[in-house]
Amino acid sequence: MNIIVLMKQVPDTEAPVEIAESKDRLDTEDLKWAINPYDEFALEEALLIKEAQDDVTVTVLTVGPDRVSEAIRVAYAMGVDNAIHINDEYDEEEFGAVDAYTTSKIIAKVLEETPHDLIICGNRAVDDDNYQVPAFISKMMNIPMISLVTGQTLEDGAIVCEQSIDGGTAVVKAALPALITAQKGLNEPRYPAFRAIMKAKKKKVDERELEDIGFDPETLGVSGAKVKIRSMEFPPERAEGKRIEGSTPAEKAAELVRLLREEANVI
Repeated sequence: MNIIVLMKQVPDTEAPVEIAESKDRLDTEDLKWAINPYDEFALEEALLIKEAQDDVTVTVLTVGPDRVSEAIRVAYAMGVDNAIHINDEYDEEEFGAVDAYTTSKIIAKVLEETPHDLIICGNRAVDDDNYQVPAFISKMMNIPMISLVTGQTLEDGAIVCEQSIDGGTAVVKAALPALITAQKGLNEPRYPAFRAIMKAKKKKVDERELEDIGFDPETLGVSGAKVKIRSMEFPPERAEGKRIEGSTPAEKAAELVRLLREEANVI
């Protein structure tokens, strides 16, 4: 069985971020990067399948600039067998993966030429939070997708998943090849030792440029994107709260009602 894990490198969730002067992207100069947390669940699930079955190969596939090599080393240290890095270290205005659609086009093109039985990815990336790449790829590849997976078992030529839905859990079965997206609770990702990460530097990476997979610059970058960011700004700072005064619960309730009616104008 060939399992492909789609991985994205995102800003570390604990690192402060700044908006670039252009106002349409983040300032990445001093930003700290990490593997998307939901993709860590995807990596772990692929490795658990590999450990439980014979003849399973796990390949991580990622799109990004040169810095993505750091995330690839971590994936190798976790236990993946192969890595494909589609390097889009270009002027993003002209040639690069700038939105979910162009990213999906690049990934789908590579998947067409890469043997796969199961594709696993995080249900979302914590940087843009748009949930779209897995669905785009499923449509482009014409394969079934099961999202928000919290448990899975493989059967003869199929996968049976527990899927989070509003108010409960559904059990969904799909024929392979298929794509599933990992939800929190699927597993507990392992953390490789620093020594393993350093040893992973010697691992071979299948590095490809966008021209190598046959893309015309006009089909990528801003000209090929379906979504264009006009401007970014931080949300306004939250106003300081107000303490409700009163000597009894009844007085505090009355004061709260008065404030909601006269100041907040919500009742």
